[in-house]
This record gives sequence, C-alpha cells and structure tokens, in this order.
Amino acid sequence: MTHVREKLGPDEPGVSERRVCRVLGQPRSTQRYAAIPRDGDEPLVRRMHELVRRHPRRGYRLIWGMLRLEGWRVNRKRIHRLWRQEGFKVPGIQHKRTRLGHPANGIVRRRAEHKDHVWAVDFIHDTDARGRPLKWLSVVDEFTRECVALEVNRSMTSRGVAEVLIDLFTTRRVPEHLRSDNGPEFIARTIRRLAELTGVETLYIAPGSPWENGYAESFHSRLRDELLNAEVFADVPEAKALAASWRHEYDHHRPHSSLGYLPPAAFAAACRQAPPLRLAALASAPSPACARRSTRVSSFTQRPS
Repeated sequence: MTHVREKLGPDEPGVSERRVCRVLGQPRSTQRYAAIPRDGDEPLVRRMHELVRRHPRRGYRLIWGMLRLEGWRVNRKRIHRLWRQEGFKVPGIQHKRTRLGHPANGIVRRRAEHKDHVWAVDFIHDTDARGRPLKWLSVVDEFTRECVALEVNRSMTSRGVAEVLIDLFTTRRVPEHLRSDNGPEFIARTIRRLAELTGVETLYIAPGSPWENGYAESFHSRLRDELLNAEVFADVPEAKALAASWRHEYDHHRPHSSLGYLPPAAFAAACRQAPPLRLAALASAPSPACARRSTRVSSFTQRPS
C-alpha cells in the first residue's frame, strides 16, 4: 500500500484508499491498525536480572520458582524464553556417578518418613581471607530438606557438636535418627551418651561412602556453590553472620526442586505432623523424672569425650 501511494503521489485525483485496497485485495483495516507494544516483559526482565545477579548459580527453573513465590503469574516456558533472550547461562557441572552399594544405614534403606525422622549431620571445611581454617557443621532434616542448624568455628570437637544438638533438642524436638559418617566427632563417647540419654538412634554410614549420606552431601554442594565460593570471610564473626543470613534465605525463600519448588520451611509447615514424641522436650520438666533426665543431659558435656 505504501508503494502504491508513492507511485500515485499525494495529489492523484480519483484514487481513494478504498479503491486501492479493493484492487490489491487488501482489507482496509490493515491501513488503520496500530500495533500495541507489549510492555509486560520489562518489569519481569528487570526482576530476573536482579535475581540472577543475587543468585548467579541458579538456573531458570529456580528463578521461575522464586518469581512464582513472589506472586508473578508466569509459566516456565515464558521464563525460559526470556532467559535465552537475555543471554543468561549457568556453567555446566559434571556430576560423578558412583554407586558402590546400599548398606543398612544408607539413605536408600533407611529413608526419612516424616518431619524430624532423620537428621543428617556432617562437616564441611573452608578458609577465611587469611587462609585460616573454618569448620562448618550442618544439620539437615532429610524429609523437609530444612537446614536445622549451620554453625561455624575454627575447630569443633564432639563436645561442640553435642552442644549444638542439645540446643536443637531443646528448641525444636528430638529426632528419631541421626545419620552421619564415622568421623571422630560423631563416634565419640560424648555423642553416643547423648544418643543413649535422649533415645536417638545413630545411623553411621560405611567408611569412605559419602553417597550413603546423600542429603548432607547435596546440601553441602549448594552451600559450597552459593556461599563458601561466593564470599570472602574476614573472621569467624563475619562467617557466622553470613551463615545465619544464608540459612534463612535457604529455608524460607529458596525454592527446592525436590519439594515442588517450595522453600523447605513452607513445605515443613504444610506437611503432616510427625507421630507423638517419645521423649518430653528437654527444656520443660513436667515430672521429676523428666527433670532429672534434663539435668543429666545438660551436665554430661562437662565430662571428657
């Protein structure tokens, strides 16, 4: 139509838009249609850039889950289209596939069945800005994937592990099982006596088989990727502050792919409560027997491990 107008000229007599459209077989509405630019992607793209800058190791599926939690009504295909349009990319990671067996205490035969059924306990090591060691203790609920505790210090013995567990038993509840490796901090007399007093069954995996404690290893891969490799820790207090902030983000805001892209805390709030406790909370003393047991638990760490 534009080409015809240029040929005829603006002052050509007897030629109307109606006639030209009829000769060319073109609807007149095409000459009056004005395209309406779609402006719904700009705020979404800006928010995606903010999330990618804040979490550079998360792919488009996790970004989509985070946007859904924030209230964006978008599907995954749209996020994937915008992801490729903006050139976002997470470097690929090659995963090792090692399966040497499933001993009795591994995650295959002894699966968590409800909240606070099995807690996975393990250590991960790092250094601060001056090369001094940092030792991180993590406690993960295998059913809800919650990070129940994340403690860091220069070193941590069995007594330090016992103090963390006693605090969790007092403020949260006593789990039925503790899964860990055969490290000296976990097989010490202090931990075994704590388990005996509280009725917790310890699940020690086979030596040299970290895949049997897969939930702890999976959590540590996220911890290493998103915190330890991303931050430079000046000292222990700064590491503790960053650990607390990252743990809150992980539990309450980070979507988990194994939980239908819900944060662990939201999944834990929605799941059914576990069976009644076999042991009264250590913080309360409803009876003299429970009071004596609480006193024994709080005082046994004074003994050498």
